[in-house]
Amino acid sequence: MNEVLKETEININHFLPHRAPMLMVDVLKEITTTSVTSVFEINSSNVFVENNYFSEVGLIENAAQTCSCIVGQSFFLSKNGIDAKKDNVNVVGFISGIKKATVFMLPMVNQTIKTSATLVSRFDTDEYSICTMKCATYQDENLLLESEINLFIQEVK
Repeated sequence: MNEVLKETEININHFLPHRAPMLMVDVLKEITTTSVTSVFEINSSNVFVENNYFSEVGLIENAAQTCSCIVGQSFFLSKNGIDAKKDNVNVVGFISGIKKATVFMLPMVNQTIKTSATLVSRFDTDEYSICTMKCATYQDENLLLESEINLFIQEVK
């Protein structure tokens, strides 16, 4: 099943446990079981803004949150799809490794970035998921970040 969920805006809360001030994705523009595209507007109060620029750490966190949405679907959605959100799901996730991260430039406050990620590999058990993702972040036509990261995601029961 590689059905594309497309809407003008897909509520990120269906796919991530993060909330402000650590939420680094505003909306999803597209998501499948193997790819995702997110959008994020950088505001001056963001915890990763330094001297009016979104920091390298912020770019990597945005990439990780975007990537984790692919695996997050299986924790937050029932088999009936996007309209059937599971209630009371509590997950923990973290970057277990960064295989590659190249920062080409930093975006400024009030700019919007677009991040696209593709699933490279995934290993699921009854307790957790481990995955590898390739990711690229742009501000307009400017490439900001290319990365390949490993994520560990687990439902806490």
